[in-house]
Amino acid sequence: MIKAAIIGATGYTGVELVRLLSRHPQVEIGALASRSQAGQSYGEIFPHLVSARDRVCVSQEDLDNLVAESDVIFTALPHGHSFPVAEKVIKGGKRMVDLGADFRFDDYRVYEEWYGIKHPSEELKPYTVYGLPELYRERIREAKLVANPGCYVTSIILGLAPALREKIIDPNTIVIDSKSGVSGAGRGASVNTLYSECNESIKAYNIGCHRHTPEIEQELSKLYGAPVTVTFTPHLTPMTRGILSTIYARLEKNLPAAGIIDLYREFYRKEPFVHVLPEGVYPQTKFALGSNFCFIGVAVDKRTGRLVITSALDNLVKGASGQAVQNMNIMFGLPETTGLEQLGLYP
Repeated sequence: MIKAAIIGATGYTGVELVRLLSRHPQVEIGALASRSQAGQSYGEIFPHLVSARDRVCVSQEDLDNLVAESDVIFTALPHGHSFPVAEKVIKGGKRMVDLGADFRFDDYRVYEEWYGIKHPSEELKPYTVYGLPELYRERIREAKLVANPGCYVTSIILGLAPALREKIIDPNTIVIDSKSGVSGAGRGASVNTLYSECNESIKAYNIGCHRHTPEIEQELSKLYGAPVTVTFTPHLTPMTRGILSTIYARLEKNLPAAGIIDLYREFYRKEPFVHVLPEGVYPQTKFALGSNFCFIGVAVDKRTGRLVITSALDNLVKGASGQAVQNMNIMFGLPETTGLEQLGLYP
């Protein structure tokens, strides 16, 4: 059995990790660590997680014991807080999946520019792999430290990867409109996520300056083989879970929608969690609710010569904790779908 610790176990992604790992046949959940709720009963905080009702949250400050007693450590922490954990994990010869942004960038100067803090762990770069299985599966197998992608980023990269790899679109024309459920903002109290503020409303935010932008451009540039710059606008929508990204780009080749769908299906032929929908069928966030699946729809706007891609996933599962479990499965040589077979909840 793999013994897994979760640091940041009382945030939304931490809770989702507990839910998913509780039914994983090869995992024993070890420490559930929290800074704000150490000493409290996990079952009292989250009564719905009956499998963990007798557990008590431990302090996340006791890193030596947390690392020593675990095979893999999941960190579900705000940016800037995963550095000391990663250093202990690497020194201890263990493995880690970080759900935050601290290790997602090839150039840590980009991280420092967009996140506004100094990156102190340059020496960990050789141990780090960007954790999108559909692109980096073989490297993830051997990784000691996996940087789980951002939720918006996952929906966007999966939506664009085949088109960029096959160079059927002009990368200078990419415009991305993404909409996320309120859980993407985290569990911390905020005026912007109060019910009366976001119910019956939808708004754009961080236009042109969202922190996922450089992560998106980094990975899309690798796919295309040259620098890619995008226009990315996220929106907050009055739903709990889900991301829907609608992506526009000018076609470089005169291809019908059916041909592009065939290209996408071939690209994702062996991917268990990516589903390319038939022509004329477009994804809804409801399709993916509670599951690790990403649904992709493709259309061609013949009048403008643009490719329109829609991509939907659950921001807390394939966009965060489910993908983290998927990465753990790969790292430990398990079938990739282990513990992640559940389908979406509908309606």
